Amino acid sequence: MLKKTVFTAIAALALFAFGTAAFASTQVVVNGSTTVLPVVQAAAETFMKGHPDVSISISGGGSGNGIKAIIDGTTDIAMSSRFLKDKEISTAMEKGVYPVPFRVAVDAIVPIVHPSNPVNNLTIEQLSLIYQGKITNWKEVGGKDLKIVIISRDTSSGTYEVWEEKVLHKAKVAPQAQLQASNGAVAQAVSKNRYAIGYIGIGYLNNDLKGLKVNDIEASRETALSGAYPVARPLFVFVQGWPAGAVSDFINYLVSPEGQEIVKKEGFIPLY
Repeated sequence: MLKKTVFTAIAALALFAFGTAAFASTQVVVNGSTTVLPVVQAAAETFMKGHPDVSISISGGGSGNGIKAIIDGTTDIAMSSRFLKDKEISTAMEKGVYPVPFRVAVDAIVPIVHPSNPVNNLTIEQLSLIYQGKITNWKEVGGKDLKIVIISRDTSSGTYEVWEEKVLHKAKVAPQAQLQASNGAVAQAVSKNRYAIGYIGIGYLNNDLKGLKVNDIEASRETALSGAYPVARPLFVFVQGWPAGAVSDFINYLVSPEGQEIVKKEGFIPLY
């Protein structure tokens, strides 16, 4: 009888432990923009410490992939460095999905070169001609007699699409451009090539890169928020419908004063 009682107690404890492991953790899946990625990663680490019942998994892949995932229902939160396109809105409506945007930060897209490059400023027109392959040597814009190596983002990137709109004015990138899948990959490629030019979100600037002024205006919190810097944009997260539960709690954290401090620490521009 005693053995039976002990066995029953052990079985009950095991069932309780299994039930706790299986049901205590709420999973939140986040996917999308590599620009927004470091902000969400840092915020998620802090958020999960205060919410041990919530597990947040995050992956990049570009704004377009994140938005596709939110429309398809394969992610809870989509990170995006641009707003929805008309085609994406139509697709969502056809599927009965209503993506809701939340602005979480402001970003400035900064053209970057190797620190040894003497060029400090380029106009929008010069940047456009470089990326179209019509300016091919640094000496044409006040630099050394060196061929320009163009580093760009792939077309699924929200950063690319903002660059295409604000700098290229919908013109095509030169076919010889080297396409990279993330801000980090662009930064690494430019840091190792004294001929190169690229563009990244302001939070990715580091001592291995030289950020250029655009139209004689330096990218900063003030110039981005005021609109003086010509290649600034808001950063978003999208959810399917109005958020609830852990998803709502995490988004509220992102836009809270504490979350906006994380935005600032990651090198991006807080909303307020």
